[in-house]
Amino acid sequence: MRGEISELKKQWEDTTLVKTISRYPERREKFETTSGIPVERIYTPEDVEVDYVRDLGFPGQYPYTRGVQPTMYRG
Repeated sequence: MRGEISELKKQWEDTTLVKTISRYPERREKFETTSGIPVERIYTPEDVEVDYVRDLGFPGQYPYTRGVQPTMYRG
């Protein structure tokens, strides 16, 4: 999956992004947070190491990253 995302990101950069930036240049060459941390143009799953169960989990289960209700807010 990561290889596919990388390929699709490259296609996006070479087509959609280039077309838009050629018409509407970005305000700055580089963007960063107020703490000086660089901000990338786009983030994909390739940019993070995620263990679904450990880091995200399921709704209604500790650490409640997806809400405290297992049905979310659907009643």
